[in-house]
Amino acid sequence: MEMLTSIFAISLGAILTNNFVLSQFLGICPFMGVSKKIDTALGMGAAVTFVMGIASLVTFFIQHLILEPMGLEYMQTVAFILVIASLVQFIEMFLQKSVPSLYTALGVFLPLITTNCAVLGVSINNVSYGYSLIESVVYGVTGGLGFMLAIVLFASIRERLEFADCPKSFEGIPLAMVTAGLMALAFMGFSGLQVW
Repeated sequence: MEMLTSIFAISLGAILTNNFVLSQFLGICPFMGVSKKIDTALGMGAAVTFVMGIASLVTFFIQHLILEPMGLEYMQTVAFILVIASLVQFIEMFLQKSVPSLYTALGVFLPLITTNCAVLGVSINNVSYGYSLIESVVYGVTGGLGFMLAIVLFASIRERLEFADCPKSFEGIPLAMVTAGLMALAFMGFSGLQVW
């Protein structure tokens, strides 16, 4: 029962209260750049969720089976970046060979995930929070779901704002920044949630 409560708390925290984009400000580049249309935002969110889940699994083993036993904890960031970059390349090659329709649908989103700091953030947070293997994978997947929730909500608001009557100086990025700030304030309302 305690493990289920812990997993529920991790999930709720990663999706709502400690959202990577709106609370920790990680992954802002794809959040701002790929959020003009809901379809592209959904594709990016799904790809990030998949990579975060697998990266959490692989980096857990890298940390506990290679870095810690050899006393190489100081190489954590470099090792995790290499793992994430090669993981994204492997997934890209696998999808291109076996599922070409999904590969073309994701298009430019897969290479962009390599530079998404939220993926690196989830791997480093797993180590610093001391999560177990299951907790690490849950945190990675739900962190990706929180990223997807934020980017899809933001894209839907931006699509709607295309037709809004606003001052010329606020059109484009300034209005998007104000909208992102208001979304972050709205998500701060979830910070009072507690898991019993």
